[in-house]
Amino acid sequence: MNGFKSITPFDITDNVFKLLDRDWMLVTAGSPDQCNTMTASWGHLGILWNLPIAIAYIRPQRYTYRFANENRDYTLCFFENKYREILEFCGTKSGRTHDKIKETGLHPLETDRGNVIFKEASLVLECEKIYVDNLKKENFLVPDIAEKNYPFDDFHRFYMGRICNVWIKTR
Repeated sequence: MNGFKSITPFDITDNVFKLLDRDWMLVTAGSPDQCNTMTASWGHLGILWNLPIAIAYIRPQRYTYRFANENRDYTLCFFENKYREILEFCGTKSGRTHDKIKETGLHPLETDRGNVIFKEASLVLECEKIYVDNLKKENFLVPDIAEKNYPFDDFHRFYMGRICNVWIKTR
C-alpha cells in the first residue's frame, strides 16, 4: 500500500497502553462506499487462541455499531498527536448527521480486503472478526465498574478480530 510498509503484529514496537489510552484510534467498519469511523480509547491487543488479536469495543448507540455488525472486518488506525482534533471530532460527532471523513479532511484508502484505512494514520491494523459478544452487567465482579461506566446499561459489544494485516507509515 502506497505510503505504508507491511509488518507483522510481532514487529509493532509502540507501547500499546499509550496507543490505546493516550493516543486513541479510529475504529472503522464498512466499505469505501458506505462506512463509518469512530474514536476509541478502549481496546486490547494480544494473543488468544494462538492468534494475534485486536479487540474493539462499541456501544450499541454508536453509528459504527451497525457497520461493525454487518461487515466481516474492521480496521484500527492510530495517528500522531497532530491529528488530535480529528480524533476529537470523530469521537463526539455522529456519522448519522456528519460525514466525518469529508468534514475532517481524512483521506480514505481501500485495502485489498475492501476495508477502509486512512492515509494519515501512522499504524493500521486490519482485523477479521472471529468472536463477538456483549459485556453483561451480571458478569461484573466489581459492580462499581459497571455503575460508573454504564449508568444507562448501554454495555459495549466487543469484537475480537484476528489481525490480518499491519501497516506502518513510511513517510
